[in-house]
Amino acid sequence: MAIQTINPATGKLVKSFEEQSSEGINRIINDVHNEYLSWRDIEISERSKLMFNAAKLLRENKRKYAEIMTLEMGKPIKQAIGEAEKCAWVCEHYAENTGTILANEIIQTDASESYAQFDPLGIVLAVMPWNFPFWQVFRFAAPALMAGNVGILKHASNVPQTALVIEEIFREAGFPQNVFRTLLIGPKLVDEVIKNPKVKAVTLTGSEYAGGKVAEMSGKMLKKTVMELGGSDPYIIFADADIDNAVNTAITARLLNNGQSCIAAKRFIIVEDIADEFEKKFVEKMSAVKIGDPMKEDTELGPLAREDLLLELNTQVEQSVKAGAKILTGGKRLDKEGYFYPATVLSNVHKGMPAYEQEMFGPVAAVIRVKDEDEAIAVANDSEFGLGASLWTNDIDKAKELSHKIEAGSVFINGLVKSDPRLPFGGIKKSGYGRELSHYGIKEFVNIKTVWIK
Repeated sequence: MAIQTINPATGKLVKSFEEQSSEGINRIINDVHNEYLSWRDIEISERSKLMFNAAKLLRENKRKYAEIMTLEMGKPIKQAIGEAEKCAWVCEHYAENTGTILANEIIQTDASESYAQFDPLGIVLAVMPWNFPFWQVFRFAAPALMAGNVGILKHASNVPQTALVIEEIFREAGFPQNVFRTLLIGPKLVDEVIKNPKVKAVTLTGSEYAGGKVAEMSGKMLKKTVMELGGSDPYIIFADADIDNAVNTAITARLLNNGQSCIAAKRFIIVEDIADEFEKKFVEKMSAVKIGDPMKEDTELGPLAREDLLLELNTQVEQSVKAGAKILTGGKRLDKEGYFYPATVLSNVHKGMPAYEQEMFGPVAAVIRVKDEDEAIAVANDSEFGLGASLWTNDIDKAKELSHKIEAGSVFINGLVKSDPRLPFGGIKKSGYGRELSHYGIKEFVNIKTVWIK
């Protein structure tokens, strides 16, 4: 399995890494398990000090870490710096709040005293993607380690330097050496890790295919899993919405991270009354987006992370056009080195097209016109995915009512869908199950234990 850093802005190989052997994998798992036996007894207050140290390192070295992210997967450098800062935030959040979140929950029963307590499970395996290569890891690791678990990371094979530097951050912050370790392995060895009896749970962020494979093996081994998978998020605009605000936010909602985000707005569902106005303004702004070297501060759109992803996106656009979609801007790979694809808007999108039915993991927006609000909700739900949704209207009471009808793990009213350490994050349907972040996320990987005293 090739574990390589290939700069997506040039398509050139930067560095190669050797995949770890089965013996090496087992040695790391044993070391991490042995560390757990003492780490689980460390007071939360002591763990908090180390997690604050990690946050401090992330803030102090954010440019250094950002450059590694941008080199390996191509996100604009400003966004990469923001990602490092967000990782510091999630570390601080759990350092500050875990003691309260995991305090014993007193429950009145016929006992003299009864309560639920929250004990760690042990090793949690994290199978993580390349698109937010720091954030996806830290949003798992901060709560897992604060709860007394230990972590093993199997990162995407195209971001090995990111994977190694994250392990280094925890070590430099003062965590015991084997509380968090990285495995440089390809997908074929993941089953071997899951089968190891010392591994107690698995969390995965990635594709529906990868999630199904990992969930299948974890299910056979009866191990707890959390799955955050793909999304084809609807961005619904009603006639009474603030159109200019909705358009301006739509640019970020579609193009953040070069359009490679599970919770990016992908299907723009617009009621007919304002569709012409939205489409005109949206296309103007998408056409003006500056695409180029992701290391430059003024770049708004960088390359896709890998060439195969670029080719797949291009095929989805071509197939949608053959089925009747119209390209309003973009729609063709740029004639330059690297994996660049322009900001693209497709109109006349309808059922039966990839742009309607599949996840478009890149800077392509599908505009879908509907006759009224009822049809808008029906189209929003006409998807195998259910991660996030954005709804735009000035009638907040109506929006709150409609939030119950939208099939998604989150609904953002008059704003873009985003993750926040204080809020639960996850999806339904083929977008996965379980929750990350907030007090719900930290409790996914603990033993909720009843204690009854007479």
